[in-house]
Amino acid sequence: MLNKHLARLALLASVLMVLSFGVISVHAQSTSVINLYSDGDTNITDWLQNTVIPAFTAAYPQYTVNFTNTRGPGDQPIVDRAVAAMQTNSDPQFEVMDEDPRSFPDATNAGLWYQPTVADIPNMANLLPAATVGPDGVAYRGSQVLLAYNSDVVPDSEVPHTYGELVEWILSHPGQFVYCRPDKGGSGGNFVIRAIFEVSGRDPSKFPLTFDQSVVDQYYPQAMKLLAALTPYIYDNGSYPAGNNISLQLLENGSVNMITAWSDQAIQAIQQGILPESTKLAQLQDLPFPGSYTSFVIPKNAANLQGAKDFVNFMLTPDMQASVVQTIGGFPALQTELLPQDVQNLISTVAPTSLPFWPGAQWDDIRNQQWYAQVAPNIDPNS
Repeated sequence: MLNKHLARLALLASVLMVLSFGVISVHAQSTSVINLYSDGDTNITDWLQNTVIPAFTAAYPQYTVNFTNTRGPGDQPIVDRAVAAMQTNSDPQFEVMDEDPRSFPDATNAGLWYQPTVADIPNMANLLPAATVGPDGVAYRGSQVLLAYNSDVVPDSEVPHTYGELVEWILSHPGQFVYCRPDKGGSGGNFVIRAIFEVSGRDPSKFPLTFDQSVVDQYYPQAMKLLAALTPYIYDNGSYPAGNNISLQLLENGSVNMITAWSDQAIQAIQQGILPESTKLAQLQDLPFPGSYTSFVIPKNAANLQGAKDFVNFMLTPDMQASVVQTIGGFPALQTELLPQDVQNLISTVAPTSLPFWPGAQWDDIRNQQWYAQVAPNIDPNS
């Protein structure tokens, strides 16, 4: 009987040990999951799912990445949930988000964001100086408005390098330049913003996050007057297209020879053969057109904080930064000389050294209202 009792105890101990290891195994498996959120456009979310995540899990097989596309509802509910989780010391259910932390001031004030360091994310040491989004995020791709032009018609000696030279080129080549309506596409909106910067002494710091009507009153009328003077010289006597893609189409079919374009859209269009091989890109050298870097943010209460750090560090490797250019036509956040030579060649003339900041919001609303009223009064804003 004693032997049978001892045998039962041994069996029970074995079962408990197996169960214990099972619990540990389940726990370890759960902490290997990285929850990634993005509300990006389709090209970005497709790239994250079909290129980035498979490459990451191949390099880090200990992790599983669960991707959620939040383009419909947006990221605010996810961020709010993470802030609430801090109060209860519970799992926020996300590790990495494709967002600018400055978009969530309440979360920042609540202390939600992990502040990345080179010690934790070593590849941050190779970031471009221009790729700065503040202490709460890590830039991993950028885009910027620039000039796209037909080099078969526009010789190198005529390519504008300052906003003043661009204005002179437009006046000297009636009907050969176009930008889209500022509320219909950022390539047009940033052309108008660059005019506002020009009349303000090329000083973006005069336009802070906090809206200031006195600044609007001082500079907007001057910018609108400058732009109104250009209207007769814009394509089709001021026929401003309703979107970025239409501007690209006008360049592609030869209706115009120079446009403003988003860097990622232009680079992709050239790579895909949508724009002809004669298309070249240029950036203003006195003050570039505005743009921005997109970042990843990590909540400091993430259940898998190490996995989040590993994922962001992986995104700053030369291979993934090359993919930023080759797959989605973006600017890399990594120092250009670390990238493959063919990628360097593609972006050598347009890689940003700075990205002038524009606060958007109410600054944009009034910009659009004044543009329609003073620059293009014959265009219905609702058309």
